Amino acid sequence: MEYQILNTSTCLLVLLVFIPTGLGICPSSCKCSGNDRNVDCSGRNLTVLPQGLQDNLTYLNLSFNQFVDLDHQLTRFTNLRTLDISNNWLKNVPAHLPKSLWELYATNNNIKVLQKLDTAYQWNLRVLDVSRNMVERAVLINNTLSSLKFLNLSSNKLWTVPTNMPYNIETVDLSNNFLSQILPGTLVRLQHLRSLYLHNNKFSYIPDKAFDQLSQLQVITLYNNPWSCGDNQIIPYVLHWVQGTAARVLGAPCAEQPWPWASTTPAPALDSSPTIKGTKAADRETSATEPEPTKVTKAHKQFKAKEVPPWGTQSRPALLPGSQRPLLHSPDGPQEAAATRTVLLQGPAGGNASLGPATGSSTTPMTLSITSGMPTNYPKMPQSTTSGTLRQEEATPSAPEARVPSRASPSRWHTGLLCLALLRALALAMD
Repeated sequence: MEYQILNTSTCLLVLLVFIPTGLGICPSSCKCSGNDRNVDCSGRNLTVLPQGLQDNLTYLNLSFNQFVDLDHQLTRFTNLRTLDISNNWLKNVPAHLPKSLWELYATNNNIKVLQKLDTAYQWNLRVLDVSRNMVERAVLINNTLSSLKFLNLSSNKLWTVPTNMPYNIETVDLSNNFLSQILPGTLVRLQHLRSLYLHNNKFSYIPDKAFDQLSQLQVITLYNNPWSCGDNQIIPYVLHWVQGTAARVLGAPCAEQPWPWASTTPAPALDSSPTIKGTKAADRETSATEPEPTKVTKAHKQFKAKEVPPWGTQSRPALLPGSQRPLLHSPDGPQEAAATRTVLLQGPAGGNASLGPATGSSTTPMTLSITSGMPTNYPKMPQSTTSGTLRQEEATPSAPEARVPSRASPSRWHTGLLCLALLRALALAMD
């Protein structure tokens, strides 16, 4: 019996000793989850770490407190993945942080220098956010931070873009600093960089070939920098790079200012109405050579040329068939300029009903006064077309012959028959 009581007491003692470490106890000033491995102690006005934190924490939030120094106090949390120490009074990144960290947030503190030992052994670190501090110098060791993908040093007091940034990094935020220069070779190794934020700095130019190796870059911000747009010795590189890059550029330098070496000679003004001017000139030339219209007699008939329907938009003055007169473009379509031509008509010998060219050997010439012109009220153009089978050409050799409908003059044999009929009627009357 005594042996059983002794064994029970021993078991209870062992449980009392190991339960706090094995199962963990959540500090009263914090909130815990995930078997007390995720601890949130933010906004508690803490100045020292709370008691009862277990060593196997994976998430610890100490933000919005009053910590001034956390050196060597977080080393024992060897399973810690995420540490948030933002919005405190820290003057430096805590020394000897656990090497298991994946994410470190230290924004809005009083950190002035990012020392090389702060990150020298953080092989697993993927996110480093030291924004909104007073960092004047960020010292990184070459070939360290091999897993880092995101680096945020915005809203600090940096004057030079940090060198030795890890080659696998994908996002770098250096906005809202006092950056004015990029040292040679600073960005050469960053061939996986996709986002680079350089807005709100003091850049006046970008050194030659500084961005040439950023083959994977997708977004870059350059706005709110005092670019030297008038200096054609130092500014051309970034201007040409912006034009040639496939990345999205937000705030291209000198976008609203002309390049000083670009030609500023204005292009010659194009004539807004070449067709109208050409038409008027043709009008004056044709009017000067036009003959006077002849008078109409009983044996003569006066014909007016049919108006031609519009043939669509033309790039130069159109000519009415059978004349050299240009067509003036009116709201309702092309119209022929005012002109009058004298045409000699002669019927063909073969009794053909069509009109042939006039010659001087005709015994019964017929003079036609063909007048065409532009009405002042621009009437609507008729849709009928001039006959294409019956045409008459002008006798004047210096100008194309006018074309008139064949029904305009009787044929020669019709005239003979009419004369014979009249003579026979006269003979019968005399008898």
